[in-house]
Amino acid sequence: MGERGNKRTIKGVVISDKMDKTIVVKAERLVKHPVFHKYVRKHVKYKAHDEQNQCKVGDTVLIIEARPLSKEKRWRMLEIMERAK
Repeated sequence: MGERGNKRTIKGVVISDKMDKTIVVKAERLVKHPVFHKYVRKHVKYKAHDEQNQCKVGDTVLIIEARPLSKEKRWRMLEIMERAK
C-alpha cells in the first residue's frame, strides 16, 4: 500500500503525553525579523497520533501529515529520533 502524494514531515520535541494515543509536539523554526534583521524563534504545537503510547516527554520525534483523526489531530508519529535523557 503506497503513500499518495508528498506528505510533509516535521521534526519536533514531545511536550505532552498525558492523552491516550496522542502526543503534543512542539516544532521550532528560526525566522528573520523584517525590521531588526535578527533571528526570532517561532514555534507551533501539533497533536499527533501515537498508536503504542511509546513517546515520553522530551523525546525528539518525526511526525507526518495524515487524514483527520479527530477534531485537532492531523499528524501521525512516524519515528522516535532521539529518546529523552
